[in-house]
Amino acid sequence: MSAGQEMTQETTVASSGGLKPRHKRFLWIIFGLVFIAAIVALILNAFGSNITYFYSPTDVTQDKVPHGRAFRIGGMVEGGSLVRDADGLTVHFKVTDTAQVVPVVYTGILPDLFAENKGVVAQGKLDEHGVFQATQVLAKHDENYVAPEVAAAMSAAQKEHVMETLKQ
Repeated sequence: MSAGQEMTQETTVASSGGLKPRHKRFLWIIFGLVFIAAIVALILNAFGSNITYFYSPTDVTQDKVPHGRAFRIGGMVEGGSLVRDADGLTVHFKVTDTAQVVPVVYTGILPDLFAENKGVVAQGKLDEHGVFQATQVLAKHDENYVAPEVAAAMSAAQKEHVMETLKQ
């Protein structure tokens, strides 16, 4: 190499920020990976904040529910617990999984299939008095269907109740 070629090569390296093309590619790859990781983290955070978890009345009474965050509670509407306020829209009822009972308050129009001793799933938050403030109430769609989460929660609560009864 001649002195002129060496000087041109040094000038090219110096004018490009002192980085070789290989190092530049490496930095772009690192930047791209960090950018993709940030996007994935934002997407996962959005999914996590929009997920509504399901809990049984037993979970609620055992304080296994998130405080200040919406969740779903499911079970059966306890017979004789349905009370309507004078405004015609506010309804008080109790949801049970045969082991525990949680009082629920809902203001709005109930589904046509909503009735006592029938399956229900309500979405909302638990207030400071232990009353579930429902923002949405869903009723089962026919007489044979119970949501899988509700059936599993009721079965587990029933087994736990039987075991506690046998211990006494």
